[in-house]
This record gives sequence, C-alpha cells and structure tokens, in this order.
Amino acid sequence: MDVIVHGGAGSQPDRPSERRSALKTAARRGSAAASPVDAVVAAVRWLESAPEFNAGVGSAVQSDGTIRTDAGIMTGRGSAGAACSMPGVEHAVEVARVVMASTPHVLLAGEHAVDLAASFGIETHVDLWTERTRERWNEVEPPMTGTGDQLAWVRDHFTGHDTVGAVATDGERVATATSTGGRWFALAGRVGDVPQIGAGFYASEAGGASATGAGEDIARETLARRAIHRLEEGADPQTAADRTIAEFDDTHDSVAGVIVMDTDGNAGRAHCGESMQTARDSF
Repeated sequence: MDVIVHGGAGSQPDRPSERRSALKTAARRGSAAASPVDAVVAAVRWLESAPEFNAGVGSAVQSDGTIRTDAGIMTGRGSAGAACSMPGVEHAVEVARVVMASTPHVLLAGEHAVDLAASFGIETHVDLWTERTRERWNEVEPPMTGTGDQLAWVRDHFTGHDTVGAVATDGERVATATSTGGRWFALAGRVGDVPQIGAGFYASEAGGASATGAGEDIARETLARRAIHRLEEGADPQTAADRTIAEFDDTHDSVAGVIVMDTDGNAGRAHCGESMQTARDSF
C-alpha cells in the first residue's frame, strides 16, 4: 500500500518535530492496512488523535465556544461519504466512512450525524479541547449574543486554514480522506471545503487528492477536483499539484495546499503558504 499524508497548509507550525513524527506514524499505519479505504481511515484517525493538528482533538473553536468536526472520504470508483458540523466527535473520518458505506447519502450534518456515529459504535461526546486551544480561546473576548454583533466579531477574528488528509493506493484501487476542525472563530455552524466532494477531497480511477487551506476559496475553486482533472488529462501527480496550486495562487490572496497520488503510487505535493508538512510510506 502506498500512502501520502498531510498535516495542513499554513504558517510555520509551533511544534514541527512532533507534527513530523505524527505524520510519519500515520503514513506507516496507513501503509499496513488491507485496502485503500482502510489505509486513509487509519492514517487520518491517527492525526485526529494527535493534538498538534486541527482535526479531532485540538481542533479550532467556533464563535459559540464549540468545537465541530468535519470529514470526507472517496474512492476511485466513485463511492463517497462526508459528515460535518459534529460537536464531540474525534474521529470524523469514521463517520464519513459510515455515510459512504452504510447509507444512501453522501453528506450528513450536525446532531443527526452525531447520532449516526453513536449508532455505529463511534465514540461521541469526546472532549476535543487541549491546553493550546483553551489558551487561544481565552485570549479573545467572546462575541455578543446578537446576530449583528456575532457577525462583526467573526469578521474580526476568523482565521486559520489547517486540515489533515491522506491518499492511498494498492496499485489498482485508490481512496482519499480529509478531516478538520474548521477555521478558528468561524460563525457557529460554518462548514468549509473539507466535507464537500471535489473541494476538500476527490478521487477517480486516475488517482486521489486531499486539499488544505482557506476553505471558502478552496470550495469556490473545487480544488481537489481540479488536481484530479489534470491527472485525467495525463499530467503526473507532481505536475498536477504544482499547476493546481499555481493557478489558485494567481487568483487568491490566501493559502492552499494539495497532495495527489495516482494508482501507480506516484505522489505530488504543492502549497502556497509558508509550510505544509507531509509524509509517505509504502508496504
């Protein structure tokens, strides 16, 4: 199994060595899995439990002081599932897999997604706060209760652009998954690119891609789908990643990154922020 993982694009991380170690472990765990779907779930699950990343434990906090998680997963054969806006769910990628494998839907949201998770034995009501996120939340003045006050507060504080993601192939099949806690101080209930097919994640028979960065701009550009379209036109994964991010950088004053892998296990990565840590492994 060939696996590539990323820990989000953005500014230089505070704890790069810890993040790098977690990414290497995630890739190694993914490469030992039995299928591409199992591989991306195993890799992303590990990163959701690593407090250094904005996914699962350690996620960003929304304007009402609640952490909500999102994830999406897709195979090269067109199966897809996503779940979003879930408070207290550490392993959002597991919920996305349940939506893909066990429901007729592609996206489930909020408390109903949490209920679905619980019914499949996925742990809910998890404390996703860390000392780091608590300190950052306590540094700001919480927004007022009125809608106008909340919107003004969000415009002043809305920031951040990390996610985690993975792409895997066994030489024939491919899968991709992306997971996030969203962006810091977003309006409560905000959903970005991560659970949107073609934006934060996409796969076809040519390969898979996982995107990271400024979710609103990524969603508008359907960034992951653009990267895979270039694979389908014959570009190698590195060229597909480079061209996709270069085009994004030309038209947006924000951060984005993407990892791409084809079914032969060739991989590419590109970003237009200060940093995007990745890791690869094969078994």
